[in-house]
Amino acid sequence: MIKKANELRLENVPNLRGGEGTVRIINIVEDQDNYGTGRLFGISIIPVGGSIGKHQHVGDFETYYILKGKALVNDNGNEQVLEPGDMTMCKDGDWHSIKNIGDCDLEYVAVILYNKQ
Repeated sequence: MIKKANELRLENVPNLRGGEGTVRIINIVEDQDNYGTGRLFGISIIPVGGSIGKHQHVGDFETYYILKGKALVNDNGNEQVLEPGDMTMCKDGDWHSIKNIGDCDLEYVAVILYNKQ
């Protein structure tokens, strides 16, 4: 399967998980193509000052890999600034949030896989 950039589905999600602003998500792999392994493989784009609110993962886990910008991540109460090349993982049962604290769009790969244990 090959998809050109203009064939990838783009979502605009306002106030995601109680966050600020509208998050854009470029869906790289759609649900019907992931063989039941997860529910998200995409690029998330958060505008300056925007965020995804605090939320818990139950039955799955999420990984972010920062591509562009500057993020403030809260990982179970541990706040850290992440920049391009950094990653974070929210394990099953844990909670996290992310905020764009930079001066340009924050872009990162987001992958949510199911916990099969």
